[in-house]
Amino acid sequence: MDAIVDTKITKIVADGDLDGLLSAAILHRIWPDATIHFTHPAEVRSGGVDNHIGRETAMVDLPFHPNCGLHIDHHLTNKPTYEQEQIAAEQGCKIIWNDALSAARVCFDTFRKHVDISDFEMWMPMVDKLDGGKISATEFLSDNPIMWIGRTIDTTDLPYCRLLLEQLALGHSPKEIIEIEEVGAKVSEARINFENLRKTLSDHLYIVDRLAIVRLEEKGFRTNGYLVTAHAGKSCDACMIIHGYTDGEISDKSKWPLSASFYSNSFLHKQSPIFDLTRLATAFDVDGGGHAGACGCRIQPLSESETIENRPITSSDIERNINAWQRLWSQRKSR
Repeated sequence: MDAIVDTKITKIVADGDLDGLLSAAILHRIWPDATIHFTHPAEVRSGGVDNHIGRETAMVDLPFHPNCGLHIDHHLTNKPTYEQEQIAAEQGCKIIWNDALSAARVCFDTFRKHVDISDFEMWMPMVDKLDGGKISATEFLSDNPIMWIGRTIDTTDLPYCRLLLEQLALGHSPKEIIEIEEVGAKVSEARINFENLRKTLSDHLYIVDRLAIVRLEEKGFRTNGYLVTAHAGKSCDACMIIHGYTDGEISDKSKWPLSASFYSNSFLHKQSPIFDLTRLATAFDVDGGGHAGACGCRIQPLSESETIENRPITSSDIERNINAWQRLWSQRKSR
């Protein structure tokens, strides 16, 4: 077998979204005895999962950690240089990075020749579309079970995440999983939350220079660019979503810190975004990043002259960050 498959992995650390969940399920098929830990990029970058990472750890759909033994990803800002790959190899770490629509696709294509994971194929097209920004507005607003299963994923409810993981690992179809009583209840709750969020957007969304800006800070809501751009329609080319709490902490999964997410309107710009949004995500946060059309960062404490200050975040920092990002966004016109 390939050396990658023969790698000793006792722990899998994955992003806590649909792509991360499917990726973890594929890896769990390869290493069935490995424990699973779900986290998110900001927690990795802040050092919050350092104690979980070692040479027998596989990390997927997350930023690279130098202590891991296997790293699998597809995000543009996580693409390793040749030198980084060489250093990692010397230290006993294997990096697998591909410019794929999803991390699950990287996992699927990497291991399908060595282990039977054909049952995951039914999930791949929709997960690719969702994570790669290739889904249509009709598909996004449809009753596709994969869409709704994805909306139920919440890493604060680890038993539920493990239930989904187990069902995926057993090879069950989306239709079979959504008919499980506990999953069905979560989907019913997600439907209510989805409609409430759609109503909330009407009061907290405004558009400036074809950039839809959504202010959800202190509201307890989170959403992605699909719902925002579907709501805004053809009047925006991209969106910026502010969420989290001024006194939030990365370690507190119920009260996350102030952050911003940026998404291209993939319903309108189907092939590629008109502007590399990672320029916004990395403007002030060294740990910001993602894809050109879907990325994020933390709100930073900025002075009036927009230099980073060493102090706690305040509500006025939100406006300063937004104003600076809007100026960067306006540069697309002079490319």
